[in-house]
Amino acid sequence: MDSSLHAISPIDGRYRKATEPLASCFSEFAIIRERVHVEVEYFIALCTIPLPQLTDFPSVEFETLRNIYRVFRDEDAIRVKEIEKITNHDVKAIEYFLKEKFVLLNLTAFKEFIHFGLTSQDINNTAFPLVTKAAYINILKPLLEEIHLLLVAKSREWKNIPMLAHTHGQPASPTTMGKEIYVFAERLEQQMKLLETIPFSAKFGGATGNLNAHHVTYPSIDWIKFANDFVIDSLGLERLKTTTQIEHYDNLAALFDNLARINTILLDFDRDVWTYISMNYFKQKVKKEEVGSSAMPHKVNPIDFENSEGNLGLANAMFQHLASKLPVSRLQRDLTDSTVIRNIGVPFAHSVIAYKSLLKGIGKLLLNEEKMNSDLEENWAVISEAIQSILRRENYPDPFEALKGLTRGNSRITKEMLHQFIDKLNVGEDIKNELKRITPQNYIGIINI
Repeated sequence: MDSSLHAISPIDGRYRKATEPLASCFSEFAIIRERVHVEVEYFIALCTIPLPQLTDFPSVEFETLRNIYRVFRDEDAIRVKEIEKITNHDVKAIEYFLKEKFVLLNLTAFKEFIHFGLTSQDINNTAFPLVTKAAYINILKPLLEEIHLLLVAKSREWKNIPMLAHTHGQPASPTTMGKEIYVFAERLEQQMKLLETIPFSAKFGGATGNLNAHHVTYPSIDWIKFANDFVIDSLGLERLKTTTQIEHYDNLAALFDNLARINTILLDFDRDVWTYISMNYFKQKVKKEEVGSSAMPHKVNPIDFENSEGNLGLANAMFQHLASKLPVSRLQRDLTDSTVIRNIGVPFAHSVIAYKSLLKGIGKLLLNEEKMNSDLEENWAVISEAIQSILRRENYPDPFEALKGLTRGNSRITKEMLHQFIDKLNVGEDIKNELKRITPQNYIGIINI
């Protein structure tokens, strides 16, 4: 049976192939495995202090313990879920699961130091940042880099292809297609650089963030240093030092806000390319077997850009909710973060679908230079800006008003009409010749890409 046919969400149904890599980070299996990872590494860290009761723990068993999460299996996750049915607590189920493992490994004497002094959020607020970091670095970031490189390549390919610009939907001073594409490449690059400055952080400090249980039990140990070293060295995260029971989520919120900005840039790109296709500035590669409409055989729709736009919108709705909700919690903690944080994978998945659709769409684009040049030829009025600017340089009286009288609202300005206007100007022949050399095709400014 095709399970995708019965999925509630298209993320796990129609688009499962595109989102499959994210399952290794955000599935229930992945979250359980990551919690086990944190608990195991925490226990090993306690052994290295060492706590007096753990001095006899055989260090040769460290790798045996690590293999519990390194070779984590479906049956292990199922066992955790069975325990959770009894405890009605997901992290406590992890603790009991590991205690069972310790018994099987003949390490029963040490099992009560699993989860020593911790609250469940010390596990959740390290596990979720870890899977989010992995999803960003291994899945989202490579896709964004691929999009950026492709935009840069297309910008350079089309750098010198002149194009009629449109401001407020009206013909405006010419530009080039390459430069207009590079606008998005540069915006994306800047936001990706900003994204790299946001740390993946974690909370690790006991029930109220003060390491109470640790300190009261072993007051001579520098628990702050221990917690810092564990989070930084063992987990590769940044430790938040002053917290409530839970993580502030401020850095996660910054990550989501930044990803939402990136998505907004790409959504803007989707809409511009969609418009260029509707203007016939782009054609699209056609697959013989595909159809664009159930009724109109001629259609080749910009479906990849529409798919991308729709999924970017869905992703941003979730990113914005996560960014505004997670940093807000009553006093030491309420449970609203618990159900919300489980959904981090949803906007990541919609983003992945969008990025892959966008890449597919760009790969289909064929530049229609003939149409672009035709539009330029039909809009000689757009070089009036150039003419009046040079006339200003020559101290010609009221140059703007002179051109305005000729061109404003007149969509049929031709090359001949402009040259006749230039011939009547009270300027030298060298200036007239300079003005006549300006065309919609060469009035494109400095293309610095």
